[in-house]
Amino acid sequence: MTVSERPGLGVLLDIDGVLYVGDEPIEGAREALARLRELAAGVRLVTNTTSRSRRAVLEHLRELGFEVAQEEVLTPAAMAVRHCVERGYDSVAVLVSEGLAEDLAPLKPVELGPSAQAIVLGDLGDGFTPELLNRAFRVLMEGAELVALQHNRFWRRADGLALDVGAYAAALEYASGCEATVVGKPARAFFAAALADMGLRRGVMVGDDVEADVCGAIAAGLAGVLVRTGKFRVEALTLLRDGPAASVVDSIADVPALLAADGPDPGA
Repeated sequence: MTVSERPGLGVLLDIDGVLYVGDEPIEGAREALARLRELAAGVRLVTNTTSRSRRAVLEHLRELGFEVAQEEVLTPAAMAVRHCVERGYDSVAVLVSEGLAEDLAPLKPVELGPSAQAIVLGDLGDGFTPELLNRAFRVLMEGAELVALQHNRFWRRADGLALDVGAYAAALEYASGCEATVVGKPARAFFAAALADMGLRRGVMVGDDVEADVCGAIAAGLAGVLVRTGKFRVEALTLLRDGPAASVVDSIADVPALLAADGPDPGA
């Protein structure tokens, strides 16, 4: 069954590691993105980055030659804002990079302290110091909710693999005994929101992270495609061997042909 015979199928693409790595586009990625727009009922670029604002992500994509509209880029920050607003929090401590602060401005962040009802945790890079983690731990022990923008264990920077937000969130969860509310991938709500943004109910997720992208999408009812670029490691294939069915391709350049043929299909 081809894509043309499967109307209403949306495509979700991870960004860093799938479309580019650092300042270098993946070979054939720009052409693949254009082709996917022709094949699918909708395309959204979904990222777990917590070091750049949505605006900065969009600007970087355009600098690398990708033709992308603002509404096509989805980040966890908006989900975090919605989560905190829905729960009526009026005192939220935001632990994110300066670049992401603008996306969380609607929360009117407060200092990390006993009055905080929630902590929104994003990427702080070298700012993840023992002192800061201890302060956050104490606030959680006072009853604050931990809201993690994502739960990735590591990612690939220009200088190699590095710990990601999930590693620090896991440390706080372990120490405090609380479970973080994850608003980015692999949270089911994040994938559902991405599909709803396109007005669709069925989709395919393409990513370089077997846990957050592929397994997370499949658990949410989407099909999954793993690319061998970005943070991909051969060890990741062991998670798919006895786990959920997913397609594995060399890069984003191979995805249009895959979808134009006979798979993957998340079902009706």
